[in-house]
Amino acid sequence: MIAALAYPMVAVTGLGAKATAHATEHKTKLLTKALPAETSYLYLPDGKTVLTMFYEEYRQYTKLSDMSPNIQQAIVAAEDSRFYQHKGVDPKGVVRAFVANAGSGGVSQGASTLTMQYVRMALRDSATTPKEVQEATQQTSLRKIREMRLAMDLEKELSKEDIIERYLNSAYFGHRAYGIYAASEIFFSKTPKDLTPVEAATLAGLVKSPSQYDPATSDQKEATARRNYVLDRMSQLGYLSPDAATAAKGEPIRLKLTDPPNDCAAVPEKYNSWGFICDYVKNWWSAQPAFGENRLERMDKLRRGGYRIVLSIDPKIQEAAQKNLGAGTGSPFANGIVLSEPGTGRVKAMAVNRTYSLDLAENPLSSNPEAGPKVKANYPNTVAPLLGGGDLPGYQAGSTFKMFPMLAALNAGMPLSTSFNAPHRYQSAIYDGWAPTNASGAMSGMQTMWSGFGKSVNTYFVWLEERVGADKAVRLAEQLGLRWRTDVDREQASPSKVKKWGAFTLGVSDATPLEMANAYAAIAADGMYCEAIPVQGIFNRDGTPTTYSTASGISREVAKPRCRQVVTADAARAATDAARCPTGDTPARGGCGGWSTADSVRGTVGRPVAGKTGTTDSTRSAWFVGYTPELAAASFISDPDNPFNAVGDGQSQIPISAVAETLRDGLKGKPTRQFTPPSDAIVG
Repeated sequence: MIAALAYPMVAVTGLGAKATAHATEHKTKLLTKALPAETSYLYLPDGKTVLTMFYEEYRQYTKLSDMSPNIQQAIVAAEDSRFYQHKGVDPKGVVRAFVANAGSGGVSQGASTLTMQYVRMALRDSATTPKEVQEATQQTSLRKIREMRLAMDLEKELSKEDIIERYLNSAYFGHRAYGIYAASEIFFSKTPKDLTPVEAATLAGLVKSPSQYDPATSDQKEATARRNYVLDRMSQLGYLSPDAATAAKGEPIRLKLTDPPNDCAAVPEKYNSWGFICDYVKNWWSAQPAFGENRLERMDKLRRGGYRIVLSIDPKIQEAAQKNLGAGTGSPFANGIVLSEPGTGRVKAMAVNRTYSLDLAENPLSSNPEAGPKVKANYPNTVAPLLGGGDLPGYQAGSTFKMFPMLAALNAGMPLSTSFNAPHRYQSAIYDGWAPTNASGAMSGMQTMWSGFGKSVNTYFVWLEERVGADKAVRLAEQLGLRWRTDVDREQASPSKVKKWGAFTLGVSDATPLEMANAYAAIAADGMYCEAIPVQGIFNRDGTPTTYSTASGISREVAKPRCRQVVTADAARAATDAARCPTGDTPARGGCGGWSTADSVRGTVGRPVAGKTGTTDSTRSAWFVGYTPELAAASFISDPDNPFNAVGDGQSQIPISAVAETLRDGLKGKPTRQFTPPSDAIVG
């Protein structure tokens, strides 16, 4: 009978039998390598403190040597008392099940050994289609026969210890606990190594029916009866003495429940501002080809791949960023800041005056009468990616965009001393008669790149953009990481219109703080642009760094910086020299013209610093992007729900203070570094 059940293909002859045997052998080899889904962990930069986890099945693979013998013995007693005697299929169990099922006319007993159960779980977990899942789990004799064949073959490849280790890591124990590590933590708040006989018997009893024997319900009667059955079986098999089993049965089930966090909304309250960082990590991850061909595959890898992800955020800088925001959570205006490291692109801080939460119940209603009553989307609770990394277009960045035509001009060979007698109003012959004006009459007169940038002279930069070409400025901004997410911006940046996009230099396009911090970081790094990256390490479940293959076939770590030279080092140094003028710093080679737009910054930071202010029409948003050789920071203030709700001149200083104070506090105690001066040739 056993031979007929385990080898049903004896009736098949010739090539059919050979092909079937080959398919079974192939499936067996796959099962020896199959690994169950495992939780991915997101760590603080110390690599030890868990910020949150990502999982579909909460599981952490645990070696048998890290499990108490109690749980190994309990699972054998509960599920397969002849586990160490049979070779994958238990003949006595098969006969018993055959008789029981024949009498009931259905499938009342399964005769499944631990090995057969593991085969079923491994087939289910490695399935790639719904059909494969159904074939692995459906209650049919054909499935049972296949499990028997595979179980017998598997026991030729794996030891009993390997099989029980894999079984205990694959089994479901209820309450989102997949595998013995999760079960030990969720029910008893301990590791599998520390399980007592009573606790082990309780968990082993759950595998048969996790809901029926759930000890976390108000009535533990069935859970206790099942536990006691397992304790009796452990005694009968010699794992426990009769007295020990009797004493254990007299103990109540004492639980110490743990609810493991999952995803960004579960970030601990004391790290709430890190929820936005966590969300950015997810968005960044979903764009990495190393983790799959599309977003769905990549997120599946995150939730099932068992990765260890270590953030690049500096806790000291993050704390400074959060502390130095100038608007409270109750403000309709979002005030945020992002800091990036020049030369690596690693994100060092992300803070915004919002609470990371899925609960919008406490959010005030919109005051916009035209929109009607509705919940405000972005304060005080939100999960919107207000700082960048998601699908939101960002905010008009104003005169911070003047950096791009200036840098393009310098890279094209125009010197810092390039002069123009900038009028208050300038009518452009190139941009179809467009006639921008300066913010005040005090900006008129002869300007160079130093003074024009320091005073933010609109007419000088429109003239400069004409000389270098708006298309060159736009394409350079793209090389520095900017993306156009609105229909208007995409149309203006298109090949047919980009040369006429004169208003680009005035910052009419949307940008995110993440993009602007990273673009300016490239200037601080002598023109070396590095993609923004929120991690310093990503490791596979075996502890090795996660890698990907480049187009040239070279293997690279996913968490390593990805950098490229965008402009010459001399052009970047020259741009920095001019960018010291807005901050009240002293450039190495030129003069700033007597005043600037953010002259308090140098005194606050207390070390060499460059940057640029930016405001839009009617001060609907205000920006400041500043940098030292070590850090680049971008801060904004705007109403994400209603762009026409003007910030006003009174709050335009908030981003300036946020950047200056965060750079000061974040760099406290670090040696002061100097900017490298530009060459004589580019000074002119």
